[in-house]
Formats: sequence, structure tokens, C-alpha cells
Amino acid sequence: MLDREACIVLNLIPGIGFVKYTALSETFGSPAGVCGRSAEELRRVPGIGALLADKVANFDWQGELERECELAEKAGVRIITLFDEAYPDILRHLYDPPLCLYVRGRLPVLPDTAVAVVGSRRMSRYGERMTQAITREAVEAGFSVISGLAFGVDTVAHSTTVEAGGTTVAVLGGGLMRLHPQENVPLARRIVETGGAIVSEFPLRFPVSRTSFPRRNRIVAGMARATIVTEAGVDSGALITARLALENGRDVFAVPGHADNPQAQGCHLLIKECGAGLIENFSDVLNGIGIGFLPGLAPGESAGEGQVAYNPASDSDLPPDAAKVYGILDREGAGFDDLVEATGYDAGTLLSILMRLEMKMLVEHGADQVYRRVR
Repeated sequence: MLDREACIVLNLIPGIGFVKYTALSETFGSPAGVCGRSAEELRRVPGIGALLADKVANFDWQGELERECELAEKAGVRIITLFDEAYPDILRHLYDPPLCLYVRGRLPVLPDTAVAVVGSRRMSRYGERMTQAITREAVEAGFSVISGLAFGVDTVAHSTTVEAGGTTVAVLGGGLMRLHPQENVPLARRIVETGGAIVSEFPLRFPVSRTSFPRRNRIVAGMARATIVTEAGVDSGALITARLALENGRDVFAVPGHADNPQAQGCHLLIKECGAGLIENFSDVLNGIGIGFLPGLAPGESAGEGQVAYNPASDSDLPPDAAKVYGILDREGAGFDDLVEATGYDAGTLLSILMRLEMKMLVEHGADQVYRRVR
């Protein structure tokens, strides 16, 4: 048995994570070296109790491997192990990296141009608008969006990315054949069809449980350069994702909400006590991670020697909605509320349009939140 095959098998055995996998591999020289060991030999490995030793010794290694691989092939799922080049390098640096990734679809480049957008399942209309606006702006800036396919913010982040023509990755809290919630099966299909991916570290038929979601969250945070919490209560699982991101040295940003809204208290906690950056749009995220945005350059790419950094786009090729907003603005500018009234657009749509105009260097706004044409 090859080491990558043994890695798949060990991932199939309940109770074995990266720590126990490492202890077994180091004791017997490799993952493949664990196969065929007696329960007595396995009990002598640090951290492996009698119950788990019996499970490993009596497990049908070859049979279960063949059945899982055959099922994956029929389902169009790739199994990527720690031994494969396709395994995302950024995940290898986690404290407890997943032994395997089950992937349907295509993973984007990670993590430099990927952000996680997470939040509450019980989302307010404000939370929905801000999630839509920030996600759309992230796509327009060339970023992939990672989330967890749960109800609420996750669903809005994924669906907005798909609608905006971007790439999104959904990380599940169960196996790919136990997709939860079932209402998001059509969304999962659209994610794959539009160039994104559905991902899980769990075997294909692994059921969703309360303990599996925190494990899912570390992958969401681990895949992204930064984690954005758009709305969350103090008991939201999004705070676990944010904490894991901070522990792994990633940037965390939070959107403030109304002081009396319980669904905003988690974001306020992140800002006040955890050092999360307060953001109002995706431009704040770009500034926070120190890369900015220049037309014609990929996120994070610097203007080279002799390259013109400031190169405003023409206003002649604007789509109708952006041309409408740009036409209203003059050098004196207009406030956001005035623009909402003048255009008839909702706040989320208007924010997205203004973001596009700013990225084309046609519009700017200062601390007074007045939007003006660039001189």
C-alpha cells in the first residue's frame, strides 16, 4: 500500500486526526507502515488508546480504500492527500492540516487572491446588503471567495460571487454526499459549474455534526488571505473562524452594525477586543492587507520600473448603471444618501457601482464620505 493510500484509509477511521496520524506514522516509519499492525503494537503508540488501536487493527484497509475511491470516481470527486502536489501548500502550515481534501470542481489559487466571507445564519437585511456589496466588490477586485455553504451570510456570499461571475469555494462540515443544508444543493451545483469547488476533509458519507463545523471553519480560514465577518452574534460560528484566522496569522476584518442589534455584537467584539479591522467596503480590506488596487494589475502586483501607476480609465466605456452614477457626480461631489435618492438604486447596488468607478480611478471619496469625480 502506498503512503497516499494509507493516508486516505487513516482519514476514514473515526478518531484519527493529524496529531494521531503523525504519532502513528512516526512510530512505524510511514503511514503505509501502520497497515497490518496488531492492536498490541498500536496500543504502545503515544496517544493511541486501546479502543482506537482495536479499530485500526481490525479495519478493512484494502476493502474500504477500494470502496471509497470507487465511490469518489463515480461522483466526480478528487481525493487530494498530504502526499499530492495538488494539496494547497497554505493548508500544510496549519496546526492540524486535513489529511485529505475531497474536491468536486476546481480550486483557485490560494491564498493570495482569496478571502473568506462568513457570518451569522440568522442574517438581517442590513447584513444581507453588506454581504452582497462586499462580496461583489471582492470579485470585481479579482478575489475568490471562500465560505461554508451554511444558511445566511455563507449562502449570500456564494450566490453573489456566482452572480458576479467570480469563483467561490464552499467548505462543508460533512462529506460531499451528505451536503447540508439540502436546500443549497442547487447552489453547490452552480458553484462547480461556474469554475469553483465544493470541498471537505471528511469521507464522502460522513454525517454533519456539531463537532464537524469547527473543523470545517479552520479550513475556511486557512484557505484565505483574510477573513471578513459581515454580521455575527457573539455565539456565531463565524467568530470561531475569525479566531482560527488570527491564530494562523491571517488578517480579520469585521463590518460594524447597529449598537442595539444582537447580530452585530460579534463583529463589535472582534473589533474592540480581537484587533479586527473595521471595514465599510472592500477597499478597506485592500488597504488593510496593504496591497491596494491598480487597474491592469493583479491583486498584490506592484507597478514595475517605468510603469505608469496612475492610468485613469475612460468614462466612455462604462456600463449604463455606472455611467448614470458618474453622470450625476461633478467635482463638488455628492453624499451616499443623495446618490441613493438620485439614482433609485439600493445601497448594496450603489456601493458596488461606486467601487467599480473607484477602481477605474474615475471616482474618489474622502473621510467626509462625499463621492467626487477624480480631477
